[in-house]
Amino acid sequence: MSALTWTTVVPLASLAAWAWLLMGQGFFWRTDVRMPPSPADGAPADWPSVAVVVPARDEADVLPKTLPTLLAQDYPGHARILLVDDGSGDGTGALARELARGAPDGPPLTVLAPGEPEPGWTGKLWAVRCGIEHARSGTSEPEFLLLTDADIAHGPDSLRRLVRGALGQRLDLVSQMARLRVRTGWERLIVPAFVYFFAQLYPFRWVNRPGARTAAAAGGCVLLRTRAAVRAGVPDSIRDAVIDDVALGRAVKRSGGRIWLGLADGVESVRPYAGLSPLWRMVSRSAYAQLRNNPLLLVGTVLGLLLVYAVPPVWACAGSPVAGAAWLVMTLSYVPMLRYYRQPLWPAVLLPVTAALYLAMTVDSAVQHYRGRGAAWKGRTYS
Repeated sequence: MSALTWTTVVPLASLAAWAWLLMGQGFFWRTDVRMPPSPADGAPADWPSVAVVVPARDEADVLPKTLPTLLAQDYPGHARILLVDDGSGDGTGALARELARGAPDGPPLTVLAPGEPEPGWTGKLWAVRCGIEHARSGTSEPEFLLLTDADIAHGPDSLRRLVRGALGQRLDLVSQMARLRVRTGWERLIVPAFVYFFAQLYPFRWVNRPGARTAAAAGGCVLLRTRAAVRAGVPDSIRDAVIDDVALGRAVKRSGGRIWLGLADGVESVRPYAGLSPLWRMVSRSAYAQLRNNPLLLVGTVLGLLLVYAVPPVWACAGSPVAGAAWLVMTLSYVPMLRYYRQPLWPAVLLPVTAALYLAMTVDSAVQHYRGRGAAWKGRTYS
């Protein structure tokens, strides 16, 4: 092809890709998928019992901001909290007991210590297994399990709303994508895009459609029917999953369960990311696993990201109006996510820069995988 043909075809291909993404990828860019509606006839006569399972490894820094929100839940039914101390070295378990003593009217708290995970298990799923087994071992098995991370703070009506949504829509799994912390410059550049890209991979509308193959969950906040967990064989059936929330959603949906995923109101992560390095680790530890550790998928992803996110600004700066139109579509598609995160809208034009960072993180994830250091998190490395 001549140089003139390339300058025409490449921007057109990028614009066509954006047209398809905008209209054919489950309207992933919209942020209106929130909690499923509650029953029209009001609250249930008998609120089901819930066991809250909190896997925690070295979480003493964030626990004072999050555990009290679970202890203060305004839930009419019986609820109890099982914090699973996954080999912490910072006094996480002792701190949890101290916080529970300061909330005597809250749900009872039990701290469990399962020890090191058995071969073939990731640490988090091993902790979740311990919590679920303990919850089911009593005389009264809970109807629901709330799986929530130690860095997640819940509004006082969070559990009530989750249960009402599950009952109202007869769902087996209800998961909310917690609103992540966005305060520093790096957090503003990277964090909203993390949710934007996740929704692009797993459009919430497709996840929530019973007949669709797309399935996912957000690990920070998952309400799961106990019988659905048993039917899907979780967490044992996903014991080695690095991206455990997506694996959980798939397992429940494949076993015939109805699942729902959306953005959260009143469920927030308090974990800070001071600088680029921790954000880089958050993404790179599982980015290559997302591609099934497949080098061909990596090459395809790199080429696709370049076409979709790099071509529009580069060709637009070279004078291509078609590339400029693609850049405009890209920018506008990011605006709803910035609004959801209560951020200024002008950084939407910088989405190509953010995408370039994610591309570099993905390549680094592959490099670390082949060096035997992939999926490293809090002192553990998984192959």
